[in-house]
Amino acid sequence: MKSARVAFIGQRGVPATIGGIEHHVEEIGSRLVARGHEVTVYTRGNYTTERVTAHRGMRVRYVPTAPTKHLEALVHSGLSTAAAMLPGRNAAQILHYHAIGPSVFTPLPRLLSRRRVVLTVHGLDYDREKWGPGARTALRTAGWISSHVPHATITVSANLAEYYRARYGREAVHIRNGVTAPVVREPRLITERWGLRGRDYVLFVGRLVPEKAPDLLVRSFRDVPTDARLVIAGGSSFTDEYVGVLEKAAAADPRIILAGSVYGEPLQELYSNAAAFVLPSKLEGLPLTLLEAASYRVPLIASDIPPHREVIGADGPGGRLFHSGDALALRDTLASVLGSLDTERVGARAVGDRVVREYDWDQATDATEEVYERLLAAAR
Repeated sequence: MKSARVAFIGQRGVPATIGGIEHHVEEIGSRLVARGHEVTVYTRGNYTTERVTAHRGMRVRYVPTAPTKHLEALVHSGLSTAAAMLPGRNAAQILHYHAIGPSVFTPLPRLLSRRRVVLTVHGLDYDREKWGPGARTALRTAGWISSHVPHATITVSANLAEYYRARYGREAVHIRNGVTAPVVREPRLITERWGLRGRDYVLFVGRLVPEKAPDLLVRSFRDVPTDARLVIAGGSSFTDEYVGVLEKAAAADPRIILAGSVYGEPLQELYSNAAAFVLPSKLEGLPLTLLEAASYRVPLIASDIPPHREVIGADGPGGRLFHSGDALALRDTLASVLGSLDTERVGARAVGDRVVREYDWDQATDATEEVYERLLAAAR
C-alpha cells in the first residue's frame, strides 16, 4: 500500500518496558515504519525519565497527563487526540487507538475530520477488579463506543472477536498478537540478584493486579512440597493496597521472591531458565507473557479462561490448564509439573514451536496494513 501517516493513541508509550499494549505498539509500529509508513506514538509525559525523539523509526511525542488511576489514560488520550487532529501537511491520516477506555475520544475525529479511526481492543477493561462501580459504568459506555464509532475495530483474540459479534453485532477484525524470537541467556544476573541457578524456580510475569491473581498463585504455591522457588516479576498498577496484601502473604514463605518490575536482560534470563511459567489470570485479552514463555519452550501452567485455551490448546504435557480461581487445582498442577519436568519440557518444545509459527508480528502487521488500506481506499 502507499505510505500512510499513523498516530498511535492510548498506550503508555515507547520504548516498551512493561505492559502488553506497549510491546504490541512497538512491534507493529516499527514494522509499519520499515514498510515506509510514518508512525507517531503519543507517549505519556510521566512514562519515563529519559526522553527520546524517535524509537525504532517511530516518532515519539510526549503529552502530559494526570497521574491518577481514573484520569491518567483518559487525560492523555484526550490531549493526544487533540494534538493528532491539528491540521498540517504531515497530519495523521489514521488515528489508531489502543484499549477500550481511550475509545471515548474516537467520536471527535469521526465527527470533525475525514481521518480514519481504528481501535484495537486488548481486553474487556470494565471487568478489571481495580475499578469501582462508577468507573466500570463509564468503561461499559466506552465499550459501546468501541463497537459503533471506529471505522474498524480490531481484537487480539478470537474470543474477543466473538464477544463483539454476540454483544454488539460488530464484526471485528481478529488480528493475533505476535511473539519475538527468544534471546536465550545463561543465568548470571538472576544468580547475583536472587541466587537462582536455573530450573530451580517457577515464574510469573505480569502486573500485580487482582485479575491476574498472583495472590492465588502465592496461596497455592505455599502448599506445594518442593525446594523450587516462586519468582513473581511485576509491579503495581495503581494497586498499592493489593500489592501490600500480596507482600504479607509472600513473606510467610521464604521460597517466594517478589522481584518487582523486571525487563531487558534479567527478564530474558528469567524466561530462559525457569522450570515452569504460571499465569493464573481470571481475565486477559491475549497475554504476551504467555506467548513469550512459550517461545522459550518453558512448560506452561495457566487458568482455563478462553484466551489461555486459545494459545495452549488442549491440556497436555508442556501446556497445563487448571480451573480458573481454584487454588487446590493450581496447587496440584504445580506439584505435578514440578514432579515430571522432563516430560513437561518435551511437550513444551512442541507447544512453543506451534506458538511461534502461529503468532507472528509480521503477519499481524500485514493484517493491520490491510485494514488501513481498505479504510483509506474507502475515503478516497
